[in-house]
Amino acid sequence: MNIGKIADETGITAKTIRYYESIDLIPAAERQSNGYRSYTDNDVATLKFISRARTLRFSLEEVRGLLTLWHDKNRASSDVKALALIHIEEIETRIAELQSVKNTLLHLTARCQGNDRPDCPILEDLAQL
Repeated sequence: MNIGKIADETGITAKTIRYYESIDLIPAAERQSNGYRSYTDNDVATLKFISRARTLRFSLEEVRGLLTLWHDKNRASSDVKALALIHIEEIETRIAELQSVKNTLLHLTARCQGNDRPDCPILEDLAQL
């Protein structure tokens, strides 16, 4: 199948598919006699795997590691679980950081009168060095 069809089937843009090839996340597609890329059902499965992993916010390098484990039929599931647990810790850190940002903004917006006067604690906070 051509790149347009695989893009439709996987929900990944043709540009992104070409990018994944350029960084060796997926193998380069076979080329037809006309020079167009030709993809297999295996390629579809791999791209769907990548898409799902990216939806779960795994980085491209983490996806690379997960793909390696996915293709290794002798893998230990503990290796996969370890990667997932590390990813969960990173997500929890980001959640805590975002919660802190939210709390700060809630505090600042509560202090702001939101009227026609120029005084604004939000801007004052942003101006602090």
